[in-house]
Amino acid sequence: MKKVIVEKSDGIIHVRINRPEVYNACDGETYNAIADAWDELENDSGLRVGILSGEGKAFCTGTDVKWVSTPGAQGFVDRLYPRLLTLSKPLIAAIHGHCNGGGLEQALGADIRVCTEDAKFGFGEIRLGWIPGGHGTQRLPRVIPLGPALEMLYTGGRFDAANAYRLGLVNHVVSSDQLLDKSMEIAGEIVKSAPLAVQKMKVTVMEGLDMSLPEGTKLEKKNFEYLMQTEDAKEGMRAFAEKRAPNWKAK
Repeated sequence: MKKVIVEKSDGIIHVRINRPEVYNACDGETYNAIADAWDELENDSGLRVGILSGEGKAFCTGTDVKWVSTPGAQGFVDRLYPRLLTLSKPLIAAIHGHCNGGGLEQALGADIRVCTEDAKFGFGEIRLGWIPGGHGTQRLPRVIPLGPALEMLYTGGRFDAANAYRLGLVNHVVSSDQLLDKSMEIAGEIVKSAPLAVQKMKVTVMEGLDMSLPEGTKLEKKNFEYLMQTEDAKEGMRAFAEKRAPNWKAK
C-alpha cells in the first residue's frame, strides 16, 4: 500500500497521506514522498496549486514516534520543511480530525487551510521532551497571536475548529462532506489566475513579511514592473477588454 497517494488533474496536484492505521503519522518514507510531490509541483509548469489531505480519520498526527526512535530516523526534518519554505506555488491544507505536531507544521506550511468541524490542532512535542522541529515554533506565532501560540506550545494543549477559525489558524470550517469540495473550489479559482503573477504574489508577500515596510514596497515595485512586461499581463488586459477568459502562457 502506498504511504502517499498523488493525483493530478487540471493544474492541481492532490497529495493524500495514506497511513490511516497510525492516523497518518509520518515516517521517513512518507515525508520524502510528500517532499517529492512538492518538488514536482514547483518544477512542473503544468501544475499550479497543491492540496494536502489525509486518508481515514485524521489529517496527520505528526511524526511516527515509534519510527523516530529507530537508528535511521535522523534528519527527517531536513527535506520536507525546507521545501515548504521555498515553494513558490500555492498550497492548500484540507484538514480533518487530528492535526498535530508535524501534521500541524505541514498545515502551517500551506498558504490556505480548510478544516472540518471535528478538527483538532496541537503541538504535543513538549510532552515528549522535544520542541517542534519542522518550523512550528516559527510559523505558529506568525499565523496566530503570540499568547495563544505560546500556550499551545508550552502546554501541548489543543485548539478545536472554532478556536482555530477565531484565531485565524484556518480560513474556512466546513462539514466533513464539503472538505475536499471546498479545497478544490479554492484551488480551481487559483488556477484561473495568471500563473506567473500567482508565484510572484506569493514570493512578494512571504519575503515581505521579513522586511521593513520600505524594503517590502521596493520588492513589490520590482515584481510589479517585471510582471507588467510579461506576455501574460498583456494577454490579461486584452482579455479584459474583449470580455473573454485569458489564455495564460506563463510567459
